[in-house]
Amino acid sequence: MMQQGLYEELVSKLISSKLNDLDRNAFYIKETAIDKNEAASILSQYLCDVIKFALNSISGDGNIEKQIHLSNKIISLLRNELNNETFDEDLIATEAKILSAIFSKIDARFSNFEKHLKEITPYTRLSQSELFTGNNAGISLESEIKKEILSSDKINFLVSFIKWTGIRIFENELLEFTERGGQLRVITTSYMGATDFKAVEFLSDLRNAEIKVSYNSNNERLHAKAYLFCRNTGFHTGYIGSSNISRSALTNGLEWNIKVTTKEVRHIIDKFRKTFDTYWQDKEFELFNKTHHSKKLRDAIKRERTTERNDPSFYFNIRPYHYQEEILEKLEAERIVHNRYKNLIVAATGTGKTVISAFDFKRFRKQNPGAKLLFVAHRKEILQQAQATFQGVLGDNNFGELWVDGIEPEKYDTVFASVQTLNNRIDLWNISKTFYDFIIVDEVHHIAAFN
Repeated sequence: MMQQGLYEELVSKLISSKLNDLDRNAFYIKETAIDKNEAASILSQYLCDVIKFALNSISGDGNIEKQIHLSNKIISLLRNELNNETFDEDLIATEAKILSAIFSKIDARFSNFEKHLKEITPYTRLSQSELFTGNNAGISLESEIKKEILSSDKINFLVSFIKWTGIRIFENELLEFTERGGQLRVITTSYMGATDFKAVEFLSDLRNAEIKVSYNSNNERLHAKAYLFCRNTGFHTGYIGSSNISRSALTNGLEWNIKVTTKEVRHIIDKFRKTFDTYWQDKEFELFNKTHHSKKLRDAIKRERTTERNDPSFYFNIRPYHYQEEILEKLEAERIVHNRYKNLIVAATGTGKTVISAFDFKRFRKQNPGAKLLFVAHRKEILQQAQATFQGVLGDNNFGELWVDGIEPEKYDTVFASVQTLNNRIDLWNISKTFYDFIIVDEVHHIAAFN
């Protein structure tokens, strides 16, 4: 039995057999034809999984040689089927080796190639993606980026601010990188005055380095934190996450950053490069020159640091009145002590029965995350007011959907429905009796109209 939910899986014979076992009157099953532009990517990804499983199943003595032999048979099959001799160049050498580096010995800047290779090779490799979660959990982002800098030919940094404490971490590596001809491009902002002028000044003094700054903090707020390391060998790597260039963010802060590689997700790296180039050409980001723009940047940072900021969003913590709290406590007692879950609230007009029901549901949902709600009333105006009340009490302006007067909900998890709509649609509504966890009927004397 296949699990309910989203899939993006090629339909194999096994999947097709499992789908045939499902009753299509009881299950919604969506299948789409493969887009011809995506076919190669989808099929190659599927074949990768199949071949990996097959190679892993080879064990015993000489398993590597057997795996290479099988791999070469697959390549030869492609060569023969497509009548393309260039596939012969893809046959794997029988020595089973991985190329790690090529360095010229002529005029080399170092004598011990093994030591140099160890110093500049990232711990997480050039072809493998990785997640960094900060606080020195596993390999540190700080140590990995140092190696990335030393082994790159071009570097792009995209960060909302740069601290001098962060630059100090990579000071020596950046100096070495730019002195040997590496090209550095940095995009940042003056937002909130978080950027240190000294950090931008240091970067602008480096050879082969260009820095662009956005001063328009009111309209353009660059929140991206991303680092791209390009290599002439084609093994590019990128880091995308929550770390700006500051000591805490790069060392012991609880920052999350994911490393992506060309070998695993080339399309992500390609989009990274193209988007960065788009930003670089945007007039919003101005090229910083220490001689001409130092005062402008200093003034912008100072202005941002002294600007009082008010958050346009206001949040209110709504609390029930004491008499409403008493009713809520009685409801809780009825359920916990007496095991009675069908409860009736009787209160005078204007005392907030809908508010009470919203708080009651809020308490229930806290104990039962994801609880599904059905609110029933006989008029559209009541449903609209009830939805607004629940949104206020729950602190969620997107909570719930209306199902009344031709308005159809996209989902049925939290619905404010009219009696008339339910009566008209109940026979076509494929909802089980246990679907909803919490049902509220407003003005219960109208319940007779609701079958």
